[in-house]
Amino acid sequence: MTDPDRQTLLINLAHTFTHYSLLILPTAVLAMARPGGPFGDAYGPILALATGMFVLYGLFSLPQGWLADRIGRKPLMAAFFLGTGASMIACGMARTPGMLALALCGIGLFTAIYHPIGTALLVETAGDKPGRAIGMNGVFGNVGVALAPVVTAFMAAEAGWQAAFFLPGMLCLFLGLFWLRMPAIEGHRNASARPFPAIPRHLVRRAVTVLLLIATVSGLVFNAFTLLLPKLMEERLASDPSLLPLIGSAAFVATLCGAVTQFSVGRLIDRHTLRRVLIPVSVILCPSLALLSFVDGWAVVPLAGAVAASLFGQVTVNETMAARYISPEMRAKIYSIRFFVGFLGAAAAAPVVGFLHSQTGNLMTATALLAAFSVVTLACALWFPDREEELHPERWAAAPAE
Repeated sequence: MTDPDRQTLLINLAHTFTHYSLLILPTAVLAMARPGGPFGDAYGPILALATGMFVLYGLFSLPQGWLADRIGRKPLMAAFFLGTGASMIACGMARTPGMLALALCGIGLFTAIYHPIGTALLVETAGDKPGRAIGMNGVFGNVGVALAPVVTAFMAAEAGWQAAFFLPGMLCLFLGLFWLRMPAIEGHRNASARPFPAIPRHLVRRAVTVLLLIATVSGLVFNAFTLLLPKLMEERLASDPSLLPLIGSAAFVATLCGAVTQFSVGRLIDRHTLRRVLIPVSVILCPSLALLSFVDGWAVVPLAGAVAASLFGQVTVNETMAARYISPEMRAKIYSIRFFVGFLGAAAAAPVVGFLHSQTGNLMTATALLAAFSVVTLACALWFPDREEELHPERWAAAPAE
């Protein structure tokens, strides 16, 4: 394996750890919430401790493009691995709600580095066909989302919830040390030699507007769904604590559907315009979430799988929007802004889900609310430009204005 291949693998693994670390708590809380425990026995208040983590996850994505121009991408990725790993270990050592909230904030602070920096590096090295690379990168991220509930459930059941934070934290630190031994990445040198085309400005503005609108709405829907999924499986399938591994496995199966979708969507993007891929993916989301509000029993698993497939497919399309319409020198900054606006919804997910569950005693209202928000994504998909020049950038120079 060449150095660029190893670097790409580490960037993809960093995506796995980004989403994995953010989603340990939603399953660990099922073991942490117990009478007489240091964190109390209520699901909602413990889950709400993650609010600061998601605020920082979005807030600190904004300056990453600026930081990359000044201190470089390799040091930032090293800070990601080492800081995220150390923060997970600190979560496992927490003994009070305040300590846990602070350690979770550390996870949010360091994982904020990944998407603006890692995605920009990946897109630049992919050249004119970024869809497949972004799709594969999405699969790695989706594996992190899928593994978090099942691995956390098994570790919490067998070794305690602390181990669910300790072990992945140690592995993340190890990858950070390996990253430090790698040569510095020069993403621009690996990018396609073809100059970026001059795309009409009104189309660029329209594409960026859609990108940011979807990011804002999907930040809430994506984050809330991944947070509530383990609890939803517990409510609809089994409430016995001894069945925690079963709950984690059901969440794993549902979320894994997103990995398959991301790989498929990534390949489709290289052959079709973004709008033609985004519309059918978005159409699935609203009815699936609406049905998920009411169904019970094992029917929850395929419906949750449909929601995961739609959400993760949208992520792949959304990240490719910047690759198709934004010049390489501006992508890190656009990705920073995109994930910053995404935090507006993502940060609200934990307190909203916790509050609605505390008020109603179940997740029916929360999933219905997400279904309503998903309509905005479909509207954005319908408004996005549908230009064949996306697939043949050399034609932009002669493209008629809309």
